[in-house]
Amino acid sequence: MDGSKTPVAAPVLILLGPPGAGKGTQARMLEEAHGLVQLSTGDLLRAAVAAGTPAGQRAKAVMEAGDLVSDDIVIAILRDRLGEADCAQGVILDGFPRTTVQAQALDALLAATGQRINAAISLEVEDAAMVERISGRFTCGGCGEGYHDSFKPTAKPGVCDTCGGTEMKRRADDTAETVAQRLEAYHAQTAPLITYYQGKGALTRVPAMGAIDQIAAELNAVVSQVTT
Repeated sequence: MDGSKTPVAAPVLILLGPPGAGKGTQARMLEEAHGLVQLSTGDLLRAAVAAGTPAGQRAKAVMEAGDLVSDDIVIAILRDRLGEADCAQGVILDGFPRTTVQAQALDALLAATGQRINAAISLEVEDAAMVERISGRFTCGGCGEGYHDSFKPTAKPGVCDTCGGTEMKRRADDTAETVAQRLEAYHAQTAPLITYYQGKGALTRVPAMGAIDQIAAELNAVVSQVTT
C-alpha cells in the first residue's frame, strides 16, 4: 500500500424554506464563513446562457419560446457548474431542488461523482409572519436602501434615511395576496422535500423567525458538523 488517501468528496448542502425565509441571505453568509459556493437556479441559468454552453443554448431556446426550462436542462447546467474548480470546497444549493423528482435527479448526478447531499437544512418559519415580512417591504428608488413598514420604517415618512430620496418602490409581487399564493405553491410542491430528506437522514430543522445573526450561528454549527 502506498498510504495515499481517497479524496474527500466536496460537501453539498441544500437550503429549504418558503419565500422570505432568508435563504439567499443565509447562503451568502455561509459562503463567506465556510468557503462554499452558493448556487441558485436563476444565476446558473443566466450564466450558462451568457457563456453559450450547450446546456445554456438549450435553455435559451426554451426561455425565448416562453416555456419553462426542463429538469434535465437544469441538471445538465448544474453538472457543468459542479465540475468547475471553485466548487471543490463544497456548494450550497439555493432554490434547487424544488420537487422530489428534481431531488432524485440530483441524487443520481451526485452519485456519479461520488458525492451526496450532506445536509438539507429547512428554515422553519410561520406563514402569517412571512406574509407580513414580505408584503411590508419597500426600497428607496434612488439608492436602493431597503425598508419595512413594521420592522424598519423610514425615520421621516416617505423620505429615505440614507440619501433623502422620496421615491419609494415596492415589488409588484410583494402583495399579501401574491405572497399567500407563493406560500401555497411552496407547501404543495417543495415542502414534500422535507419528508424526502428526512427519510434519508439528511434533514436538519433550524428555526428562522429570530434575528439574522442568531439564525446564522445555528446554521454555522450545522455546516461545521457536516464539513469536518
